[in-house]
Amino acid sequence: MTIGVLIVDDSVFFRRALRDLIGKDDRFSIIGEAVNGRDAILKACQLKPDLITMDVEMPVMDGISAVREIMKRCPTAIMMLSSLTRAGAEATLEALDAGAMDFFAKSSADMKEAFGEGGRFLLPARLRMLAARAKCRVHTTLPATRFVPDASLVPVSGGAERGIVSRRGIVAIGSSTGGPAALQVVLQGIPADFPVPIMVAQHMPAAFTQPFASRLNENVAITVVEAGDGVKLEPGTAYIIPGGKHGEVVQRGPALFFVLREPQPSEHFRPSVNIMLQSLVRTLGGDMLGVILTGMGDDGMIGAQEVRGAGGHIWAQDQATSVIYGMPAAVAKAGLVEAVLPLQNIGPAIARCVR
Repeated sequence: MTIGVLIVDDSVFFRRALRDLIGKDDRFSIIGEAVNGRDAILKACQLKPDLITMDVEMPVMDGISAVREIMKRCPTAIMMLSSLTRAGAEATLEALDAGAMDFFAKSSADMKEAFGEGGRFLLPARLRMLAARAKCRVHTTLPATRFVPDASLVPVSGGAERGIVSRRGIVAIGSSTGGPAALQVVLQGIPADFPVPIMVAQHMPAAFTQPFASRLNENVAITVVEAGDGVKLEPGTAYIIPGGKHGEVVQRGPALFFVLREPQPSEHFRPSVNIMLQSLVRTLGGDMLGVILTGMGDDGMIGAQEVRGAGGHIWAQDQATSVIYGMPAAVAKAGLVEAVLPLQNIGPAIARCVR
């Protein structure tokens, strides 16, 4: 069965670019197009697509308002297509809050290459995963579970989460597709007086991470900032690694400091969860907790191996609450995790993890 797609964009060029890109994959069927948000709502409810690609800025009704109405009237998996600007980032984050599942950057500067060379592979792959996730979404809330090597699942007790990181250690969180919404849920479960720093590697373009950090900071009790090169890490603060860069941690005396690093051409995830975790192992050994949230691919698995080898701890989000069960599945299937937790349980569990 093909995946029915509704394309929503006021630009004839971008609609054509999407038709050409998606149409090359016979797993998709483009069942309609809309030129503004109001048109999108009508066609979404009439045509009942499996997936919608949604522009942000459109006449008559913008993409954010359209997402809100669609999620009220006929909930559908929605991929936002956003420009790489601060305004585009803020609008996209608002659309994710409204119910969109993911976003993808489109180029307004190079009209001949609307989605970049990587987009020809990545965008269809992510659309397929979102559509599959929407079809099999589980609405029930599952109890916290522990992953063990024989793949059976047994309950995790609250006591198992206590006392695994010292007050000199750190918590590190990695996420990708579905991560912006998931991170807000996690951080909302952590109190303002949390006694260690938190590092976050979220796959996100450079223009997005500062607005994302500011948005989180307004909605959670702890302080959330985009990490700056050379900044001292403080307890009760979550540091979002800037998009397009890598983040590492060094120790100077008793204090920990954040260091930005330019990526190498072969390092495709920017920021990289692997590089963040490997840096923390070099600096802190096993005095840390790594948490792998929803995301496409396996970024974080190599770093998790090093964390576990040093005596540190790795948790993962469960499949039922992940938008894309790629990154958490990779560490779980490799036998690297001590706990597999539903999203809503992760923040409170982190709050109990420091001794």
